Amino acid sequence: MPDAGRVIAGSAGGLRLSAPGEGTRPFSDRVKQSLFAALEAGMGSAWPSPFLDLFAGSGAAGIEALSRGAPTVVFVEKDHKAVRVIGENLRRTSLIGGAVIVQRDALAYLSIGAEAADRYEGFGAVVIDPPYADTDALAASLARLGDQSLGWLRDDAVVIAKHFWRDQPPARAGILQLDHVKRFGETALSFYRVVTQP
Repeated sequence: MPDAGRVIAGSAGGLRLSAPGEGTRPFSDRVKQSLFAALEAGMGSAWPSPFLDLFAGSGAAGIEALSRGAPTVVFVEKDHKAVRVIGENLRRTSLIGGAVIVQRDALAYLSIGAEAADRYEGFGAVVIDPPYADTDALAASLARLGDQSLGWLRDDAVVIAKHFWRDQPPARAGILQLDHVKRFGETALSFYRVVTQP
């Protein structure tokens, strides 16, 4: 089975993860380290809960969060093979207790709103990782997350979008404002913060 890299830190640090297929673009160690260093620097002493892993693939981002102490991670992935691999990776890392796996299209999931998804408190951190070719899915995910009426985000939430470096996600999506971008070769991470002013 293809490899999806390793868990960098925490209770499952060093364990390798499986990928659903050769077409999966797992987070490299460098990208993962930068993403979680930024998250941990901005959240103080407590992990944001719950954490949302959209277009979860192997589940690498959410599993890293669980390993580092996130109490709850919701994995949203429509592909049945990927969902099975996420479950296997969670069992291998002994982190399945804090996981909720939702087999559903990410945009369909976001469209129902947090209340319908039993996520009344909103998410504290979100990672979006759609296929690089599907730039519409990235923009649409940001639009739904940034729609305050859908209630997905806490006031202190951070949203991180992983995308091809030449693509430029919107600077503003509802209550989400682009804060900064980091590039790693062909991959870029765009970091968004919640803003409530117009």
